[in-house]
Amino acid sequence: MRSTQIRQIFTDFFTSRGHHLVPSSPLVPDDPTLLLANAGMNQFKPYFLGETTPAFSRATSIQKCTRTSDIDNVGRTTRHATFFEMMGNFSFGDYFKEEAIAFAWELLTEGYGLEKEKLWITVYKDDDEAENIWRRIGVPASRIQRLGMEDNYWSMTVPGPCGPSSEAHYDRGPAFGKEGGPAVDSERYVELWNLVFMQSIRGEGPPKKDYPILGELGKKSIDTGLGLDRLAAILQDAQSVCTTDLLLPTYRTVQELAGREAPGEGEDKVSFQVVTEHARSIAFLIADGVLPAKDGRGYILRRLMRRAIRHARLLGIDGPILPPATASVVANLGDVWPELSAQATLIEQVAATEEESFTRTLTQGTRLLDAAISRTRDSGSAALPGETAFELADTYGFPLELTIEAARDVGLTVDEDRFATLLNEQKQRAKAGGRAKTAEALKKLDAYRELSSALPRTEFVGYEHLTAEATVTGLIVDGTVVPAAEAGDEVELVLDRSPFYAEAGGQIGDTGTLTMSDGTRLRITDTRYGLEGFRVHTARVLEGELRTGTDGQARVDAERRAGLMRSHSATHILHAVVMATLGDHSRQQGSLVEPDRLRFDFAHFTALTPEQLREIEQAVNGHVLHDPAVHVWHADRAEAEAAGAIALFGEKYGDTVRIVDIGDFSRELCGGTHVAHGSQVGTFRLLSESSIGSNLRRVEALTGHGALANVDTERRVLTELSGLLGSRPADAPGALRRRLEALASAQNELARLRTAELGRQAADLADHARPVGRGRLVVRQVTGLSPVELRTLAADTVSRIGTEAAVVILATEHQAKALLVAAVSRSLHQGGAEASRLLTDAARIVGGGAGGRGPVANAGGRACEHLEQALAVAGREGERLLDD
Repeated sequence: MRSTQIRQIFTDFFTSRGHHLVPSSPLVPDDPTLLLANAGMNQFKPYFLGETTPAFSRATSIQKCTRTSDIDNVGRTTRHATFFEMMGNFSFGDYFKEEAIAFAWELLTEGYGLEKEKLWITVYKDDDEAENIWRRIGVPASRIQRLGMEDNYWSMTVPGPCGPSSEAHYDRGPAFGKEGGPAVDSERYVELWNLVFMQSIRGEGPPKKDYPILGELGKKSIDTGLGLDRLAAILQDAQSVCTTDLLLPTYRTVQELAGREAPGEGEDKVSFQVVTEHARSIAFLIADGVLPAKDGRGYILRRLMRRAIRHARLLGIDGPILPPATASVVANLGDVWPELSAQATLIEQVAATEEESFTRTLTQGTRLLDAAISRTRDSGSAALPGETAFELADTYGFPLELTIEAARDVGLTVDEDRFATLLNEQKQRAKAGGRAKTAEALKKLDAYRELSSALPRTEFVGYEHLTAEATVTGLIVDGTVVPAAEAGDEVELVLDRSPFYAEAGGQIGDTGTLTMSDGTRLRITDTRYGLEGFRVHTARVLEGELRTGTDGQARVDAERRAGLMRSHSATHILHAVVMATLGDHSRQQGSLVEPDRLRFDFAHFTALTPEQLREIEQAVNGHVLHDPAVHVWHADRAEAEAAGAIALFGEKYGDTVRIVDIGDFSRELCGGTHVAHGSQVGTFRLLSESSIGSNLRRVEALTGHGALANVDTERRVLTELSGLLGSRPADAPGALRRRLEALASAQNELARLRTAELGRQAADLADHARPVGRGRLVVRQVTGLSPVELRTLAADTVSRIGTEAAVVILATEHQAKALLVAAVSRSLHQGGAEASRLLTDAARIVGGGAGGRGPVANAGGRACEHLEQALAVAGREGERLLDD
C-alpha cells in the first residue's frame, strides 16, 4: 500500500465521520512557545485552551512535523525520524475516549487490514477507563500494558494542554527484537497511533515527566497522531522508514553517490540512513522558509545539514551531497506537498551554499584539530582537553564526533565529561534567559485568557474608519486584570469596537487617542494581538480615572496611518519586483512596515549588484507612476491560491482570506492597510542592501514624505559640495575626483620625502652609536614622530649600525602619551634577546606596559613627565645586554 493510498484512506475515513479536513500548517508555527511544529495538535492549541471557538467540533489533518529530540536514534533504529507526517483526528469538546478508541481500532484493522493479534495497547498507569474500553472492543488483557507518565502522558513538552494517552503498537515479529510487548522492546513492538485524552493543562517542568498539572481544560477533547512513516513501513514490509516509498528514492540516490549499496548493519548503515532521513527534513524546512542560522530554528536546520554532510563524508562521498539528495525528495514528494516543488530552486541553492560553507569549516577545523593534537601529544597527555573540543564545536562548528574520531586515530581520547559540562553550562545560560522571557509571557497570557474567555472578540472597523465609538471592556496593568487605572498608569485595554490596526504581517500597530465620555484621556501607543482575534491596545492614562464599562471615542493617528499604508503597498510592489528580477526563490522572509519607511527581507544567495538595485528601484517607481488600482477581495484559501495569491511564510490564515491586488502584477494574502491607488505611495527610495544571515538579504527603503525628505537632503548636500568645489552640481563628481587624485599624489610625495628624512635621521643616529661591550648602542629622545615612524626609525638604525650586536632605544611624546621603542640586531635576537625585556621597567615608570615579540618592541604610558627617566632605565638595560 503506497503512502498516497495510506493518506487517502485516513482522510476519507474521518471526513466520512463528520471531521473537517484541515490543511497542514507550516513547520514554522504561529506559537511563541515553539520553534517548529512538532505535533498535529499545534495549530489547534487555541481550540483546546478555549482561546478561540472553532467553526467545527471535529477535525482531521496530515501535519508536517519536525522533532530533533531523538536525533541520535536516527539510523540506529528502524522507526525514528526528524521529519514525519502525523495523521490525526481531533475532537474539541465533542467525543472522548470511547469514540476515539473505536475509530482507531476500526481504521487499523479494517481500513488498513492489520492483524488484530499483532496489535498491542498501552495505557496510562491510572487509566482504568481506557483499558476497559479496549477490552470491550476485543483486545485481551494480555496485550494491554500500563506505563507511567514518561510513556503514556502527553504534552508538547512546554506549558499547555496535556493528558493521559493510549497507544496502539504493532508486533513486527522476532526478527525485530524480543518478546514481552511494548514495555519490553519498542523496536519490535512499534508505536503507531497515540490517542491523547486532552483534559488538563501542564506547567513548567521536565519535558516528559514530573511536571505540575495546573488544572483541567474547560472541555475534554481528543488529539491523536498516527505516524505515516511507521505505518508505511509495516504495510510495505519495509525494514525501516528509509526503505518505504517515502524515502526509498533518496536512499537510492545516496547509495549511487557512495558507489555502493548500504550494508545490513554497522556504522555505514547508520550513515546511509542519516543522510537519507535528514535530506527530507532539510528540504521541508527550507520550503517552509527556514534558512540556516546560528540560533533558533535556523540552527536546527544547520545542525541537520552538517550532520548529513558529515555522515556523507564518512561514507566516502567527497562531492556535493545535499543538492542531489534534497532534489530527490522534491521529485518524490513534490506532488503531495506542492511547496517543495514551488521552492525547488531555493532548496537547491541553500543546500549547495551551506554545504560549500561547511566544507570550508571542516577544512579549517581539521587544521585547528591537528594543531591541538600535536600540543596534547607534546605535553605528554593522553586526552585532548574538553575545552578544545568545545571550542571547535561551538566556535567553528566542528562536530564532536569528528574530534573523537581524529583523536582516536592517533591514540588519544577526548575529555568528553568536560565537554559535556561546558555544553550543559551553555544550555543552562540559554534556558535561564528563555525561562525569564517565558514566565513574563505566560503571566501576560494568563491575563489575556481571563479576558478572552469572558469577552467577545473586538470588532475591527479600521479598514473603513479612523474613529469609532467604543467601550472599554477589559483592563490589564502589570499582567493583572484590574477594574480601573489612574492617570500615569501604563495599561493594556480591550475595546468592543476598534479602528486601531493590530501589528501583523510586518505592519506595526496603530497609535492615537482614546477620549472617554467622562473626560478621561489616553494616548494609545501600540496595538497588538494578545490571542487569536483578541486585540490589545497599549496606552498611557493622561488624565482622569479609566474604568471598565466606560464609553468614549477612539481616534487613529491619521497621518501616521497614511504613512503606514504607503509603506505597506510599497512593500507588496517591491516583493513583486524582487521576484521578477531575481527569481521565484526570492520570496519575502520578513518585513517591517513603518510610517514612510520599510524593511524587506528575502531569500537570495549573493549580494545584489548596484545595477540590480537600480533596476529594482526604477521598476518600483515605474509601477507607482502607472497608478495601478489597489483592489481588496475575499475568498476561501483554496480559491485564493488557485488564483495565484502569494501566502507569506509563517503567517497564519483562516479558511476565508483577504487578498490584496495591486494592478495586475501583485496578488498577496494580506490583512494590512493599503492605499487606494499606487501613485499614493509617492516616491520610493532604496537606502541599503545587506546580508542578515546565510542566504538571507535585507533592503531598506523610504516612501512618501520620508523619500522626499531624503531627496531634499541629498540635494542640499550636493549643492554645498559643488559650492566648495567651485563647480556646477552636475560636474561635482568629476571635480571631486580630480581633487582627490591630486591629494593622493601629494600624499605620496610627502610620504616619499618623509621616508627619505627618516633614512637620513637613521644614518645620523647610526653614525653616533657608542660602543658598549661587544656591540654598539643608541639611546635617544626624538621629536615629531608617530608610533609607526618611531618603530621604523629604530629598526632602520639597527640595520645601518652594521655590527652583529646592536641595540637602539628611542623615545618620544605623541598625543600626550610617552612612547618608547627598543630594537635589537638579528644576531642578538637569535641568541635569545627579546627587545621587550629592555622596556619592562621603563614602561612601569611612564605608567604603562611593554609589548611585542621579536627584535622590535614598544611601550607607552600617560606619564610623559617621566619619559627621560624611563629612557635612561631602558638605556641601562641595553648596556647590560651588550656587556653580557
